Amino acid sequence: MDSHDFGVTDQQLLHALTLDPRAPFSRIAAVLGVSDQTVARRYRRLRADFGMRVLGLTDGARLGRTRWILRLRCTPDASVTIAKALARRPDTAWVRLTSGGTELFCVTDSDRDEYDALLFGKLPRTPRIVEIRAMSVLHVFYGGVQGWFTKSGSLTPEQSAALRVPAYDHEPGGPFRLDPGDEPLLAALAEDGRASYPELHRATGRSESAVKRRLEQLVRAGVLYFDVQFDSVLLGYDAQAVLWLTVAPSALATVGEALAGHPETAFVAATTGTSNLVTSVICRDHAGIYAYLNEKIGALDGVRHVETAPVVRKFKQMTYEERR
Repeated sequence: MDSHDFGVTDQQLLHALTLDPRAPFSRIAAVLGVSDQTVARRYRRLRADFGMRVLGLTDGARLGRTRWILRLRCTPDASVTIAKALARRPDTAWVRLTSGGTELFCVTDSDRDEYDALLFGKLPRTPRIVEIRAMSVLHVFYGGVQGWFTKSGSLTPEQSAALRVPAYDHEPGGPFRLDPGDEPLLAALAEDGRASYPELHRATGRSESAVKRRLEQLVRAGVLYFDVQFDSVLLGYDAQAVLWLTVAPSALATVGEALAGHPETAFVAATTGTSNLVTSVICRDHAGIYAYLNEKIGALDGVRHVETAPVVRKFKQMTYEERR
């Protein structure tokens, strides 16, 4: 399936799923003005031909874990092997090969013991890693529960409003504590975020009403969210890059919020380190990345320096390792 096979209804369905990943097909069909059967058929096609997945993921910060971004500079002959090893770890996400194949971009949600074991144990002993830089994520402006494709404009504002799920204000306090019975529920949703309540009942042993109630509790607490993952290349977006921005501290929030509103950005966060803002951008081609840097980044007051790292290969997207 290539971008020419991806029609208007497919784009609308993908947009609808990013707004409410567990919305019943009947509700999506009513908003799109098509039949339930059309939505079900297109959904199956997106999964089979397009690699689209709806996954239930946990927010590590709500569980007392710290999100780190690692930049690993490797020798070219070892970068793919190291990337695949990182992708197999359960605590990693977003494993990308950038900068001509010599640097790895990796996100990890870790507690202190896991972080120490990785950063001070495993990685320094890995042959052919030349340099390790670790940045803690201080604040996320865009990403996670918000999907990049919600900025596509495939749906009208009225259609989006009819599908958008409410945002919850999470109560402040310490880390959320999971129950022992949450593990099989979260594992099942990590495999298929649209798993039905009967399927979740079989996976957990809990009644359907108990499963539904606990799922809603975890979502309201901000522990569980649903992500729609797909290969943007098949929509005609062939160029991705990670931008490392150095921004004046007084302009950090303003620039971060501006980046979050750009249709090109999939992730925006403030971090520790020599740069203090990172964003992942998706464009149709490298000319689009140039235009974005020139016209949008260049117009922002407070941006002092930008480093651009093109993504040359993706090895892992959250918990779903891309099929190659």
